[in-house]
Amino acid sequence: MSNTLPTDRYPSSRYPGPRVSTRGKRWGFTIAGLLAGLVVAFVLFQNNSAPIESEVVAFEIIDDSTIDIQLKVTRDDPSEDAVCIIRARSKDGSETGRREVLIPASDSQTVVLTSTVKTSQRPGMGDTYGCSTEAPDYLRAP
Repeated sequence: MSNTLPTDRYPSSRYPGPRVSTRGKRWGFTIAGLLAGLVVAFVLFQNNSAPIESEVVAFEIIDDSTIDIQLKVTRDDPSEDAVCIIRARSKDGSETGRREVLIPASDSQTVVLTSTVKTSQRPGMGDTYGCSTEAPDYLRAP
């Protein structure tokens, strides 16, 4: 007696092989998609750091229409000029004055500078609006 089954008794076209459930496939694709999305988000987050960062170190209210703001600026490439917008805000949070400040190229990545902002109301605080490495020509000396 033979251990092999006759091929015509169980034809493969009539009885297909075992099926993989579609539910398992869906879960597998969902998990793979989520992992791929997390990897892409992580890589973009790591490579998208700001080339210039600013922080208000201190401010001093001089009078009812003037404030001095001390600003610390850190750049990836200190050989480039940069521009920062600093602003004065009143105690209720509204902006009462603003100024563009040119940060000239230097040898140091971090520079600290002080600038005066004139205001339309009594200032309550000074802060930075943002910085860019694309300094406009009108801020540079001719």
